[in-house]
Amino acid sequence: MPKLIAAQRIWDRGAYNCFTDLCRHRDRWVCVFREGVAHAGDIGSVRVIVSDDAEQWQSAAFLERDGVDLRDPKVCVTPDGRLMLLVGGAIDTPDGVLHRSIVSFSEDAQSWTPWVQVTPDGHWLWRVTWHRGRAYGVSKLGDGDTPKRGFLWQSEDGVVHELVHEFEVPAMSETTLRFTEAGEAISLTRRTGPGGGNGWGGSAAPPYTSWSWHETDYPFGGPNFVIMPDGAMWATSRLYGEQARTALFRMTREAIDPELLLPSGGDTSYAGMVLHEGLLWMSYYSGHEEKPCIYLARVALGG
Repeated sequence: MPKLIAAQRIWDRGAYNCFTDLCRHRDRWVCVFREGVAHAGDIGSVRVIVSDDAEQWQSAAFLERDGVDLRDPKVCVTPDGRLMLLVGGAIDTPDGVLHRSIVSFSEDAQSWTPWVQVTPDGHWLWRVTWHRGRAYGVSKLGDGDTPKRGFLWQSEDGVVHELVHEFEVPAMSETTLRFTEAGEAISLTRRTGPGGGNGWGGSAAPPYTSWSWHETDYPFGGPNFVIMPDGAMWATSRLYGEQARTALFRMTREAIDPELLLPSGGDTSYAGMVLHEGLLWMSYYSGHEEKPCIYLARVALGG
């Protein structure tokens, strides 16, 4: 059974702090998240904070774009050692909200390159994972009452993306991909809007155009997961119920089962996950203390 070692608040300076991600870069911690005044409906910005010891955190950058709500920032390290920040930009138009996926790169988490759009208008590329020199990610297309569709993309530089496959998963939304040592792709997918319901898990061998899927017993919010060196998988999501919580799940190819509830409540979830020094480190946001703030948990996974 996993055991919570510690959980601490690491940022609370924004009015509404949410949607986190976490990585290690050049022996430092890098955490990114959205700052705004509400969960949605306002113009949000991206805050980047860094730490040498995971105890003391400082702001490295505050990124904005005029008239664009910067949502769900994701951070990773490219094969050449740069930080890559992927964001879903939401723009209000007379025809509704238009989503554009944009990226920026940095050597030091402080200075970032100008935003560049990486997928066609309407495609929200939610997260990318680098595997054998290529970035892979799933975009969701469709908003509001429009049924969502999912598309798999690949890129050699994180900017120019090539369409690989359109999924047949109904109401496909937020998706995280990871890869086994053998090169198999594993997916954890939220399903929302018309035709939505519980989340799905999937897998595919290269070239990732033929997928096997199963429905889980839980709806997802901010799905993420890691694959251990021994092949075991641990996932996180919002656990819905009378009181929403950020949960850690034991994940297999057939099922996903909650094993640990992090200190959380209210508006919560969207965790970053890093395996480091024998522990699972998780950034997440939660509104269980006065307002949504950013937290960092350390978890011993055990057997």
